[in-house]
Amino acid sequence: MASASSFPIIDMGLLAGEQRPAAMNLLNDACENWGFFQILNHGISTELMDEVEKLTKDHYKRVREQRFLEFASKALKDGDSGDAQGQGAKAAAENLDWESTFFVRHLPESNLADIPDLDDGYRRAMRRFAGDLEALAERLLDLLCENLGLEKGYLARAFRGPSTGAPTFATKVSSYPPCPRPDLVNGLRAHTDAGGIILLFQDDRVGGLQLLKDGDWVDVPPTRHSIVVNLGDQLEVITNGRYKSVVHRVVAQHDGNRMSIASFYNPGSDAVIFPAPELVKDDDDDTAAAAYPRFVFEDYMKLYVRHKFEAKEPRFQAFKSMETESSNRIAIA
Repeated sequence: MASASSFPIIDMGLLAGEQRPAAMNLLNDACENWGFFQILNHGISTELMDEVEKLTKDHYKRVREQRFLEFASKALKDGDSGDAQGQGAKAAAENLDWESTFFVRHLPESNLADIPDLDDGYRRAMRRFAGDLEALAERLLDLLCENLGLEKGYLARAFRGPSTGAPTFATKVSSYPPCPRPDLVNGLRAHTDAGGIILLFQDDRVGGLQLLKDGDWVDVPPTRHSIVVNLGDQLEVITNGRYKSVVHRVVAQHDGNRMSIASFYNPGSDAVIFPAPELVKDDDDDTAAAAYPRFVFEDYMKLYVRHKFEAKEPRFQAFKSMETESSNRIAIA
C-alpha cells in the first residue's frame, strides 16, 4: 500500500552530477507508477516563491475572503437542511467545491493586466513566477522525452498549436479556507487534469491534496519551496499510456487556509494530439495500433468541461469511436 512517506521526491540538483542516472530512473518511475512527483532545487528562487505566497494570501484576505464566506454560509445552510427538500440541497452541496479561485492566462496571450483587484506588485511577481514556471515545464518535458526515448523537444512541439505556434499556459490561484463541515462538501472533487503537465506551488502548512493510487487515497506531503508536478490526460495520450494521468482531489480541512497555485502547461487549442509514433511501435510489430485516439485539444476540452468529475476513459473512447466511424465512412466510399 502506498503512503505519503513513499511519495516520489526528486532533487533536480542531482541531474547535473554523477547521480543523474538514478535521478532520471526515479523520475521515470514516478511518471509510470504515480503520475505525481515533487521536485526540489528546481531553479525558482525561494525569495520569489515567498513573495508570491505572501501576496496571494494577502490578496485573498483583502479581496476574496468576505465574498467566499457569504457563498459558503449559504451553501452550508442549504446543504444542512434536514427536510425532504434539503436532501436535494445536500446533494447540490456535495457537487460544490470549497475553494475560492481566480484564473490567469499567460500564453498564447496574457490577461494578467486585465484581472481586477490585483495590485501592481502582485502582477509583477506573478509575471516573473509564470516565466520561471514556463521554463521549468519545458525543461521537465525534455527530461520526459529523454526517459521515453523521444527526440529532445518532441513533447514541447506536440503542444504547439499551428495557429499561434504556442502552447496554452495558465494558472489557477486557489484558497481553501477552513470548512466547518468537511463531511458535507469537498475541497475539490476527484478528477484527472485534462491538459499536459501541471506545476503546483502549494501551502507547506495546510495539507489536503490527495491522489488515488492502487485504490487508496495518498496524501501529497506539503514541503516548503517544492513544486508538485502531475501529468494530465494529454501526456497519457501522447505517451500511448506509458505515463498516465491520475485521479486526485482536495479534502476540505477544519483548520487553516490552504494556498494552491496550479499552473497548467497545455497544448494550444488547435494542437492535434495523438500517440507519438515511436511509442506505438514495439519490438514485435512495427505497425502496432495506437491505444489512444487522435483529436484536437479544443474538442477534448469541450467534452472535458461537461464530464470533468467523471472517469477519463469514456472521454478517450468517445474520440476513438469517432475515429472508427470516420474510417468506416472512408472505406465505404
